[in-house]
Amino acid sequence: MKDNNYHDNLNKENTFKLRELMRQLPKFTASFFRGIEPTTASRTRIAYAYDLGIFFEYIKENNPLYADKEVTDFPLEILDQITALDIEEYLEYLSYYVKDNSEHQNTARGKMRKLASLRTLYNYYYRKEMIKTNPASIVSMPKIHQKEIVRLDIDEVARLLDEVEQGDNLTKREQNYHKKTKTRDLALLTLLLGTGIRVSECVGLDIDDVDLKNTGIKIRRKGGKEQVVYFSDEVAEALLAYIKERKSIIAETGHENALFLSLQKKRINVRSVENLVKKYSKLVTQLKNITPHKLRSTYGTSLYRETGDIYLVASVLGHSDVNTTKKHYAAIEDERRRLARNQVTLREPKNE
Repeated sequence: MKDNNYHDNLNKENTFKLRELMRQLPKFTASFFRGIEPTTASRTRIAYAYDLGIFFEYIKENNPLYADKEVTDFPLEILDQITALDIEEYLEYLSYYVKDNSEHQNTARGKMRKLASLRTLYNYYYRKEMIKTNPASIVSMPKIHQKEIVRLDIDEVARLLDEVEQGDNLTKREQNYHKKTKTRDLALLTLLLGTGIRVSECVGLDIDDVDLKNTGIKIRRKGGKEQVVYFSDEVAEALLAYIKERKSIIAETGHENALFLSLQKKRINVRSVENLVKKYSKLVTQLKNITPHKLRSTYGTSLYRETGDIYLVASVLGHSDVNTTKKHYAAIEDERRRLARNQVTLREPKNE
């Protein structure tokens, strides 16, 4: 498959994956997936298919009316026969269950996602007036405790990049690989830390997407929107060094356009970048579980602290809703408000 566009090819793969999952779902759900296609990403639809598959398997195993029916033969009318109590019992079941000799557990966050998938299904058919009831809408969402956002401190960022550049604290085996990948690793991590782009946006970059003259990269955001993100001279320096090296590498067929390559000379994938971040970050901090998304949070935090402009942060990070940004950086906003308490003087202090 020609690698003209990473994201388009990924969507094709996801489309085939979704069709495979839909073969295990009730036939009536085909109209649901067609209906939500214009407003959802392919990965989101796959997540819905997984979640709905678990729900309908639960109904088959626990509802005597459907024990002898294949899941694929469930009629649309089943949605009207299910009650809010049935859904609450399903959420309780999700806490711990065994399937195919494997144990499965769901935290409140996992249950919330599965209930959200069920609500989306019900809302679709209810709005279309194809069902009369909507029990999923009256089931309370599990309470989620807001997790503290993990990010690297300024000194940890500097140490992380030093580790990438030097590689002295890597194992002997890792150092052998480091000799071959140091320039790439430094460019990749500097780019993530210096722009806050998502890991999927990073691995999807082609060589032609980098404009060193105008210090910008063209990325594909969630939903397919293209956007130019600008980077600093420090990022430009790291990218320039890698691009010089990249031009001497003959990539595998179908990966000629990819910016970041694996040692197999193919486009680097998300999992490899996650492992890369984990490998280097463990040399800097053992207490924080650093992922590519945490590097994104690190950049957002630094940008907000420097500018105090939440709308700028939202725009640069590609958040469609500024409230998402506010939620992530509420603690810093509170810190800034506290610093403002003595900034305005109402009266000159009295001389004693």
